[in-house]
Amino acid sequence: MSRASDSTADSQSPGARLSRIIMLGVLLVLAWLLWSGYFKPLILMFGALSCAIVLITAHRMHLFDTDIFKLRFLSRLFRFWVWLGREIVRSSLEVTRIVLNPRLPIKPTVVTIDSHCDHPVDLAILGNSITLTPGTLTLSIDNRRFTVHALTETGACDIEGGEMDRRVSELRSR
Repeated sequence: MSRASDSTADSQSPGARLSRIIMLGVLLVLAWLLWSGYFKPLILMFGALSCAIVLITAHRMHLFDTDIFKLRFLSRLFRFWVWLGREIVRSSLEVTRIVLNPRLPIKPTVVTIDSHCDHPVDLAILGNSITLTPGTLTLSIDNRRFTVHALTETGACDIEGGEMDRRVSELRSR
């Protein structure tokens, strides 16, 4: 049996699927508890119910049949979130500086970039990451072509530089 079919067989095994379900369940519960901050029985029951609904829906969508929940992907995703958080803070400070400047040195710019991302989820992550970064907004996505509005020419140059596209593309590679 070839190496590719071994990894496919492993990702399709019931044990691998169950471990992915458990991993997502633990992440959902931890995120829900962290973000809600409420520990009353009724609220905890609603949280458990919502986590169960997400797990059932993900199972019915066959999301656990893919390698997306493997730990090597999660470590890359965590590094991406740290980088994106840093970019959001940096952009927030830049936009604040521009808005508080009496001359208001903005030069709205619309740019079009071609992405290296292939998967629709990667395209959505890229579009949302651009929009999350203050001073930029994804206007449209057509195939792999993004139209982005930037508050300044510097922001437009940053998007055209391709760093965010490269980082999103690397999430699935390797």
